[in-house]
Amino acid sequence: MTAAADIRFSSQSDRVLVSIRQIIRAIDIQSKRLARDTGLSSPQLVVLRAIDELGEVTTRVLSRHVSLSQPTVTTILDRLEARGLVERYRSQKDRRIVHSMLTRTGSKTLKTAPPLLQEAFTDAFDALPEKRRTDIVSAVNDLAQMMRADDIDASPVLTTAATART
Repeated sequence: MTAAADIRFSSQSDRVLVSIRQIIRAIDIQSKRLARDTGLSSPQLVVLRAIDELGEVTTRVLSRHVSLSQPTVTTILDRLEARGLVERYRSQKDRRIVHSMLTRTGSKTLKTAPPLLQEAFTDAFDALPEKRRTDIVSAVNDLAQMMRADDIDASPVLTTAATART
């Protein structure tokens, strides 16, 4: 934050709110850049990367891996399949089970996709000393409670509602 911002937002609560707004803007900017560059939303890219990492995978396993509900993952898979990025097929052993796998186009898309904001965050966060990480987790949890957001279900995928179009 600049010295001018310190003068304009002199109260500590104002400075916290400015920081929260900066985080929201960073997420929004990154989500729009991802959509512009790849045509994908952050959750779609997360699911593509998970399929790449896990290989041929069921929706249930994929859902747990990316911390999104099965219906949300199914909707994402529908859109990815429609774009030719994933392929789904029924298990030979149990026809109720559907597996997903990347197509060549999906693999190519992953190679050109930019890193997600949460990946850079995770790297920087993990580099901090344990005590600092613990303090940050505690402070952010307190912020969520103060904003009455601690009961809102959310995954660790950073995206904005406007660009989340699963």
